[in-house]
Amino acid sequence: MLVIHIIFVLSSLISFISRVAIGQFKPTLLNEKFFKVIPHVIDSFLLASGIGLMLHGDWLENGEYGWIMSKFIVLLAYIGLGAFTMRSTGTKHWFAFAGALACYGYILSIAVTKEGFF
Repeated sequence: MLVIHIIFVLSSLISFISRVAIGQFKPTLLNEKFFKVIPHVIDSFLLASGIGLMLHGDWLENGEYGWIMSKFIVLLAYIGLGAFTMRSTGTKHWFAFAGALACYGYILSIAVTKEGFF
C-alpha cells in the first residue's frame, strides 16, 4: 500500500508541475478534457491511498496523530495554492506555485519525520 501511495505522491507532483509548464508554453492544451480530468483522478487515488494507509497502518493506535492532522491542513493549503496557481498570472502565479511546492515539501517532511505542528 505504501508503494502505491508513493507512486501517487510522485504522480501528483509531476502532474502539477507539468500543468504549470503546459500553461506557460501551450496554454490551449489545458482546455483538453484529459488535462482537466487526470489531475483529479491522480489526486483522488492519492487521497484514497493515504486514507487506506492511515486505516491499515498502526499510526492511529498510539493516539499520536497530530502529524496526520498537520499533513491534512498543509494539504488543504497545497490544494488552495495549486488552484490559485492554475487560475492566476504574472507574479501572483509564481508566488502561488512556489508556495504550493513549499507545502508539498513540508508534507513530505511531515511524512518522513511523523512530526507536524500539532
